[in-house]
Order: sequence, then structure tokens, then C-alpha cells
Amino acid sequence: MNEIEPVVAEGAHSSSSGAEGAQTSPRIAEGAQAWPRADHSTEPACGRAPMGLLAELTYRCPLQCPYCSNPLEMDKPSTELSTAEWQRVFKEAAELGILQLHLSGGEPTARKDLEELVKTASQSGMYTNLITAGVLLTKDRLKALQDAGLDHLQLSIQDVDEANAEKISAYKGGLAKKRELCGWMHALGMPLTVNAPIHRANIENLPAIVEFAVAMGANRLEVAHVQYYAWALKNRAALMPTREQMMKTVEIVDAAKEKYKGIMVFDFVVPDYYASRPKPCMGGWGRGSMNITPSGRVLPCHAAESIPGLEFDNVRNKSLSDIWLTGQAFEKYRGTSWMKEPCRSCDRREIDWGGCRCQAMMMTGDPTNVDPACGLSPRHAEFVALATAESHVTTPPPFVYRRLGGTVG
Repeated sequence: MNEIEPVVAEGAHSSSSGAEGAQTSPRIAEGAQAWPRADHSTEPACGRAPMGLLAELTYRCPLQCPYCSNPLEMDKPSTELSTAEWQRVFKEAAELGILQLHLSGGEPTARKDLEELVKTASQSGMYTNLITAGVLLTKDRLKALQDAGLDHLQLSIQDVDEANAEKISAYKGGLAKKRELCGWMHALGMPLTVNAPIHRANIENLPAIVEFAVAMGANRLEVAHVQYYAWALKNRAALMPTREQMMKTVEIVDAAKEKYKGIMVFDFVVPDYYASRPKPCMGGWGRGSMNITPSGRVLPCHAAESIPGLEFDNVRNKSLSDIWLTGQAFEKYRGTSWMKEPCRSCDRREIDWGGCRCQAMMMTGDPTNVDPACGLSPRHAEFVALATAESHVTTPPPFVYRRLGGTVG
């Protein structure tokens, strides 16, 4: 689980996706230098620190969600960074100028040292956001995390129909635990975001999901159609909704935004397969965020390891600043000089930054090709047709559940 969305609370900074309420511009630590672009241009975004850091603390997780964005081949627990290593990385992140730290996994609460890590990050000056399924937390531990400096909690839900939630997650009793956790959050006065990954198996329950978030006192609801990478790609035929179902969610969210204006903020993410223009993946490759795997590899995005030829530095042998500024994987598709036509001359090239390199690789075999989510791609019609065909299969295939030790159907 490693969804990231804007976290906005009183006194907080917004994330790199440009949420309302931003109070501080991205910055570089004192003495740092902007680096030259491959095309020798001086685009300001290339000289700034990432706004956010996603720290995947562990791939261990009691849930087995078939849309998980963790890779199919996951780091073993024995390779995880130690407490001291993560603490050093968080201090380096703060010195680099990172404003928001997203603590994710897997399930980050599986780490017994989570309170220590939160304390270090908070004392370093970063806004801390815990992304969790919530099922391992106790009331006492939640209070301990708040005392350690945790600013925000982002709770993922699979559905608000208990039986369906258990089918999706392969975990019994999870929904009741999530409700209990929301009660503790309210009592502690902690800001709460509810994450609702949407797909074929739960899309008809979206109205009830909205009402659940309101009832739980959430400040924000992310209605995020599943993006098809890693485990979600493996389960695409089981998860893909129809275009008609997707368009209905647009209506539902628009109505809910109006109904709950001033009560709850909504984020809405559509699936690429039904888009006409690509999204700026991670705000643009190497522009505003970075991911660190449990074993310390630093990635420009969740799925970057699916692209051959990229070299991923590790925080165990290179500083976070050096990796961000000069790392081969970050430089490879940063800016616009790598682009081919039609991206190179497109007037949106510094809006969507070419879209998703991993999706281009996955669908065309070349990461420098135009993202097939774009209507200008010669593969766009094929891309849409694939989604249409899979979403209209009367009986979808069974889930291939996400498991640390291998796939299980």
C-alpha cells in the first residue's frame, strides 16, 4: 500500500501535487546547487528539492489486496533498513529540503520501531503522514505515535460492505477495526484521510463509501481508481470497470463535493485507460517526489524498476542528496530533452511531462514512446480497446492475491 495524496492540515505544507493551502515553496537546503539539465536549459523545477518522500518501511502486510502497488518480487524482511539507517535517511531528507514524509509499506505499523522513526522525522521538521490499513493499530499505539509527532493518518479501505472488504483484502474483521480506529482518531483530534481504491469489485458501493468517510469524521476522501501496475496489472481483467461505471463515479463525486463542501475535501483519480491525456506521473519524473524501498533503493516512482537499463542507487552507499541531484535513474527522464515526437513539440510537454514512462514501457516496449493513455499515441485506441474488452467480460477471473512469498490465486 503506498498511495500518496495531498495532506493539508492547519500549519502543514502541501504535497507536490499542488494541494490547496500550500504555505512553503519547495526548497533546497542551504548551500545546495541546482544541477545542469541534459539539454543545458535552466528550468527552475530541476533545481529544487522534492516536496515529498515516500518511505516504504516494509513490504510485510497482513492484507493481500490484488491491486497493491508493491512489486511482484518484494524485498525480504531480512533486507529492510535498520532503525538507525532510516533515521539517518530522514535527517538527510530534511536537510535536502523535503517537507512531507509519507510512511508506507506494505503495512508500516508492522515495524516495531515506527514510533522512533516518526519521532526522528518530526524532530527533523517534516510533516509526517502514516499510510496504513489500520488493522494492526491499537488505541495506545496510536496515542504513542501522536506523542512521537505523527501529524496525519491516511486510512485505506477496501469496501464498506464487510463481506466484500474481506474478499478483496483476504483479511477477516478488517472493517470493524477500521471503524474503531476512526473513533480513536476523532477522540485524539488527529486529521484523517480515507483512501478508497476503486475498481470493478467495489465501484457500485461508492455512494456508501462516501457516507462512511463522512460518518468517520474524515477531513479528506481520496476516490482513486486503481492504476494498473504491479499486482493491479496482474489482476487488471478482474479489476477493470467499464467506462460507464467510471463516468458514474464522476457524477457521484461531483455531487458529494457539493453536498459536503466545507466538511470534507475530495481527491479524485481516474484510470488512465479512460483518459484522453496522460497524468503527470508523480508530478513529473524526478521533479517533486521520490520513493525508497524497504531495502534502501531510491526510485523516481513506484514502478520504475519495471524499466530496463535504469540504475537505482541505495541509501546505504550514497547520500539522498546525491541520489536526487545526480542519480542516473532520476536524470534519465527528467525534464523534456528525452522526449520523442509527438511529446517533444506538444504544448502540454511541461504540463504532463510525457505521462508515465512505466506505462509506455509496459504497452509499447519503449519507455521513451508517448504514454498510450494520450490520445496522440498510435497505441491509444488499442489501449482503450483492451480496457473495454476486459471490463465487459461477464465473469471476471479470480483475484491473484498479493503475498510476500509469492502469488496465490
